[in-house]
Amino acid sequence: MINVIATRWRQGHRTAAYPKTPPTLPERFLGRPELTAGLQAGACRAALAACPVGALQAEAGIGAAAPVTLDLGRCLFCGACAQASPKAVRFTRDHRLAARRREDLVVRPGAAAGPAAAALDAAARRLFGHSLKLRQVCAGGCGACEADTNVLGTLVFDLGRFGIQFVASPRHADGLLVTGPVTENMRAALLDTYEAVPDPKLVIAVGACAIAGGPFRDHPETHHGIGNLLPVDLFVPGCPPHPYTILDGLLRLLGRIK
Repeated sequence: MINVIATRWRQGHRTAAYPKTPPTLPERFLGRPELTAGLQAGACRAALAACPVGALQAEAGIGAAAPVTLDLGRCLFCGACAQASPKAVRFTRDHRLAARRREDLVVRPGAAAGPAAAALDAAARRLFGHSLKLRQVCAGGCGACEADTNVLGTLVFDLGRFGIQFVASPRHADGLLVTGPVTENMRAALLDTYEAVPDPKLVIAVGACAIAGGPFRDHPETHHGIGNLLPVDLFVPGCPPHPYTILDGLLRLLGRIK
């Protein structure tokens, strides 16, 4: 017992000071990407070809002069596009990726940063702002998004200090946090879980799979994420999204960060 007490004393306070101070992220972290201003398809053919999921796209039918966009909802953050065309695509270390609207996940050339996720309206903040209970649903995910969601409960992130908790029953929840591309075998379970959550309720899509199908997009046994099945209140891109990215999105949704 004395050794345990001595170790805790030596380690000090382990909970991160976020959001009061910026998070400490590793050098290899790939955050919000930036596209060179005026980027056209002819200048980044290698990057377009390197993207494994078509997140980096050129407008069809225009040829080499076609403008290029990058869809964070589909992006796996593998960095292949930046490696193929480093002058065209660059990944920053900005962890703030969440958005309220699906169209706000599209990055355009010359845009340094996208719009931050807007907070819920005043009535919803009164309901959920200080106590948000979520039921997490893995709709066929690989486990990576689930792991980075679960780690929010550790003492480093301490999600509970913000009044946010994961609960076992959807009947005790204020909303769903969904991961995975929604496989056909999980479709009915996801919809039943959603129906079991009392109104009013929130839906949060975490990870590229839940937003747009991820690497499983267009597979006949998946549903390209939850957008066509449930109304989504918050999109958190990544493969998987960093815990700070998830936490940032949740706090912005509740109006705890502006």
